Amino acid sequence: MSNNSDPFRPFETHLDESRALAVLRGATTGADDGELFLERRRSEALVFDDGRLRNASYDASEGFGLRAVNAETAGYAHSTEISEAALTRAAETARLAVGAGGGRLADSPTRTNQKLYTDNDPMTDAAFPVKVETLREIDAFARDLDPRVVQVSATIAASLQEVHILRPDGTLVSDTRPMTRLNVSVIVEENGRRESGGHGGGGRTGLTGLIAAESWQATTREALRIALVNLAAEPAPAGEMDVVLGAGWPGILLHEAVGHGLEGDFNRKGTSAFSGLIGQQVAARGVTVVDDGTLPDRRGSLSVDDEGTPTNRTVLIEDGVLVGYMQDRQNARLMGVAPTGNGRRESFAHAPMPRMTNTIMEGGQATRDEVVAELKDGIYAVGFGGGQVDITNGKFVFSCTEAYRVKDGKIGAPVKGATLIGDGPDAMKRIRAIGNDVALDPGIGNCGKAGQWVPVGVGQPTLLIGGLTVGGSAA
Repeated sequence: MSNNSDPFRPFETHLDESRALAVLRGATTGADDGELFLERRRSEALVFDDGRLRNASYDASEGFGLRAVNAETAGYAHSTEISEAALTRAAETARLAVGAGGGRLADSPTRTNQKLYTDNDPMTDAAFPVKVETLREIDAFARDLDPRVVQVSATIAASLQEVHILRPDGTLVSDTRPMTRLNVSVIVEENGRRESGGHGGGGRTGLTGLIAAESWQATTREALRIALVNLAAEPAPAGEMDVVLGAGWPGILLHEAVGHGLEGDFNRKGTSAFSGLIGQQVAARGVTVVDDGTLPDRRGSLSVDDEGTPTNRTVLIEDGVLVGYMQDRQNARLMGVAPTGNGRRESFAHAPMPRMTNTIMEGGQATRDEVVAELKDGIYAVGFGGGQVDITNGKFVFSCTEAYRVKDGKIGAPVKGATLIGDGPDAMKRIRAIGNDVALDPGIGNCGKAGQWVPVGVGQPTLLIGGLTVGGSAA
């Protein structure tokens, strides 16, 4: 049960559970699968910019989505009105996908007692004036740290999502999911040149730790450090060269260039660069990649996914060999494998699909310094911004927010304007050294797919990859 003062009880306040179950069963008669997904979400965000509170928002929404699945076809209908009348209309729409039916309804997911995060409402951890004053203190602290700071932006965000998943056999699964985040961005100026730096963190935790002075001060110092690094940066070189990726957040490249290609729907349809390669060598020896939704308090973790399946630690690549994909229920059934707890949706208004949770490359034996020492002439990239990837061939482009020139194993001057260009499957085979310093990102990841956004986590050790194309501003 939730510890909130106002828990979400749709079957007490909106629907009779037995009637809802009868409607759901009618919609899924002859279907392979289906569920009723009920959700309430509340969120707030405070943005402090240029010395004052620029925006304070609060949002609340609730609704349901009803799905009926027949083979590759799924009917989905949703509504913000939680009532038997709205549910009946949705069932009639979803039922169209089933047609004459004839399928056998899949078994419900195994029940679990795993609980990976608190169910307290993080928005109640501090009063509104306290949050505003914290943001004000962040602004003043950043400006006092260095006279070159000319702009500060800070955001405190918190939310609580409450879900209930009812299956046709009467199984009811509930989950209460908190989320918090603190971000700080600074702009510095010297001799007419301006550069920026940002840092943040969060997860499925309360807000108290994030807004404690020692926490936000560390976040602010890191944002300033990155800005000052960029202020001293030289134009990045361009051309093909070896690259060392730092531990932690640089795993976003792994997430985009490899992770999406290992989601079940792309592989069932044969559109992924990794389709049909189970059991084959797809990465260098020593490379092991997992998707783990069971890490306590992490941004990408879920006690159960949005179909009610408990999340798992799913091994995707083991010692360079492709051993599995991430699966929701529909694609797992069609591919003849078990679901992995990766069925995710943005909200009740969206049907679930295979999505990543926390995607991590495991560590090797080398220290960070030993990995860097192997880099004779290249780039050491420790921070990334935006990127793009083509799932069909794995080709990616990523911009670096913090990077350094390396020659003869020595880290030199910072560089700016660097982009990394390559393709995921090829890059995985070009990994030449793997550090023993696996780190997770600080809790800032969001992932987009088919118009849906969900929170995710990434992680990796320091890596040396040979022969990536570096796009820069120096020939």
